[in-house]
Amino acid sequence: MDHVSFPYRAAAHLSVLHVIAESGSWEKHGVEVEYDRHISSTDSHKDVTGGAVDFVGGNHVSPYGHVARGSDWLYLGQTINAVNHRLCVRPESHISGLPDLKETKIGTRGSHPELNDWLFLKQNGLDVDRDDIEIINQLNIPKGEMDAVPGQGRANRMEKWQWVQSGDVDATFLTPPKSVQAAAAGMKIIDIEPLPMIHFTTLSTSRKFVEGHPELVERFLKGLLEGIAFFKREPEKTKKIIKQRHTSEGQMDDEAVEIVYGELARALEPKLYPTLAAIGNVYQEALRQDPEAASINPLSVWDLHYIKKLDECGFVDALYE
Repeated sequence: MDHVSFPYRAAAHLSVLHVIAESGSWEKHGVEVEYDRHISSTDSHKDVTGGAVDFVGGNHVSPYGHVARGSDWLYLGQTINAVNHRLCVRPESHISGLPDLKETKIGTRGSHPELNDWLFLKQNGLDVDRDDIEIINQLNIPKGEMDAVPGQGRANRMEKWQWVQSGDVDATFLTPPKSVQAAAAGMKIIDIEPLPMIHFTTLSTSRKFVEGHPELVERFLKGLLEGIAFFKREPEKTKKIIKQRHTSEGQMDDEAVEIVYGELARALEPKLYPTLAAIGNVYQEALRQDPEAASINPLSVWDLHYIKKLDECGFVDALYE
């Protein structure tokens, strides 16, 4: 049994990773995966390129600039290609859609979520740089960085919807289960269009690791693909695992589990292909975060030949027969 280190960048990833692990798909392919550990963006770059970890389940924005400066960072596949968010406002708010957000304050938390909010609002005619709208981050993140300054955030223990509820901001964007929790607390939840985006679990590693361990990489990907097939094909078993194991976003009741499962089962990419729209959008965020990213082609950071090989040989299709 080969050991693989695979820390995550955001705890929400565990809703799927717990299921893949519990399904036994990695072990079936001779891989023991250490996945239940958080890693920062800074440590991801240091540990992946230095060989201390094998894969990271994320780091979506910063690698483009790092590759422009000589990093051998590599993406091998993508689990989800859109942010399926909702707009959350106070129940008495006049806001009923995106046009009503002009000259309001939007609460966010984290570097990539803030960039998502910036891009989504800009694509819908509300530009932060024109002062159409204000985005306020709960975390203190230095300009050009992805990691927050420890202990220097605003309302660190407050959920984003609670920040809206308190009146400190006018609205926020939420995904399940947070949107379910907010609705249960009486907040107004408004359906909006998804944002094509590279987010959730992205299979990140280094060229050096891939070139040195091609057979292990293939077995790791087979286990992941088989675990996703289990997620989609075994709804009752999967929902039981989510309810028991995925508590990092709060203990979910059956209704929340049902909604989270439905969202993920629809969104998970069975063959791990990224979409061009998702790559194009995340690259726009990379350019805003790090202008040096402009010197590379965004597709150069992606090596899809492993998942293409598994697709063309019929491995994935056989999982769904």
